[in-house]
Amino acid sequence: MINKRENFLPYALPLIGEEEINEVADSLRSGWVTTGPKVKKFESAVMDFVGCKHAIGVNSCTAGLHLALTAMGIGQGDEVILPSLTFCATANVVVHCGAKPVLVDIDEDYNISIDAIKAAITPKTKAIMPVHYGGMSCNMQEVYEIASEHNLSVLEDGAHAIGIDYRGMMIGSDDLTMQEWRKGVQSAVAYSFYATKNMTTGEGGLIATSHDDLAAKMRVLSLHGMSRDAWKRYSSAGSWYYEVIEAGFKYNMTDIQAGLGLHQLKRLPGFIEKRVEYAKMYDQAFADIPEIVTPITHDDRIHAYHLYVIQLDNSNLSIDRGEMIEKLKEYNIGTSVHYIPVHIHPYYAKTFGYEKEDLPVTAAAYDRMLSLPLYPKMTKDDMNYVIDVVKYLVSNHRS
Repeated sequence: MINKRENFLPYALPLIGEEEINEVADSLRSGWVTTGPKVKKFESAVMDFVGCKHAIGVNSCTAGLHLALTAMGIGQGDEVILPSLTFCATANVVVHCGAKPVLVDIDEDYNISIDAIKAAITPKTKAIMPVHYGGMSCNMQEVYEIASEHNLSVLEDGAHAIGIDYRGMMIGSDDLTMQEWRKGVQSAVAYSFYATKNMTTGEGGLIATSHDDLAAKMRVLSLHGMSRDAWKRYSSAGSWYYEVIEAGFKYNMTDIQAGLGLHQLKRLPGFIEKRVEYAKMYDQAFADIPEIVTPITHDDRIHAYHLYVIQLDNSNLSIDRGEMIEKLKEYNIGTSVHYIPVHIHPYYAKTFGYEKEDLPVTAAAYDRMLSLPLYPKMTKDDMNYVIDVVKYLVSNHRS
């Protein structure tokens, strides 16, 4: 029997220090509470950290994805290939552009299936949107080889991917962009800084790209389509006069968000180090439990463990995933499921005619997957408590 902890352990919490709080307070005192100098400073810091030529701060990763697709020219009649195992935002932005999201299956590591991409290409295909699921990169060489062969754009959903790498090159970096298998492909990466992500700006996101023309268009589109440096118009360096040169959006990042991000970015390597440490604790604890399938990793990629997703082998359990979630809640442990696949949501099933079993790997994973809490604000005592409860529940529900 396990003694129930007194306080509820949330599924995820940000770790915010006094530096972030002081920086936000400084923004409030300065009067620059919307887009201003700290956004530019944050963009520059991300460029240095990631190693990318351009960085555009936005108010969400969703906004970044929409901006990039729009700037890439994706529109009515086009098709965009993406995995169904993602948050609905990845598909929603395709719909908002007037294009068709073509939802495909995943591999056992939860990332988009290369074979599924190949099978989904039609004359209407204009882009591929791989999702770096859970903090581990997709097989980017094969994605880009397909894009190059078929003259497609690539927009990487990097909501989980800030600070991760593929073959020693950081996702979003110019080093990765310049690989021979990637040259000539129009591309961008959109990061998320939502409250539960590897680093946070509360809400917020950023687009990284090495393409000058694409970056210039996204920057204009991000603030109503106004001409360059419109944010300066209320400063001594600005002018009252501006021109709207595109039908843009209200997607700009604020200095309050950027103030948080400046210090969160500095702490990101430590955050990822702690996530990796905690993931190893889970791996070791569950290694000899056949009813628990732990995440797959690859030697050529660093996994940042934004998510730690297990699958329950129900063949030997008298409890299913939903019941396990409720049992863990009874022990004051928060969990989640990432994600309800897009193709089984009513809108997408009805509009595009999807059935759950159309994507069998995704469907099977969804029925069994469970995200356990893992974040830097947790203590080792928190981790050990989760481990003990999960093991206890499994051992007491073997059929």
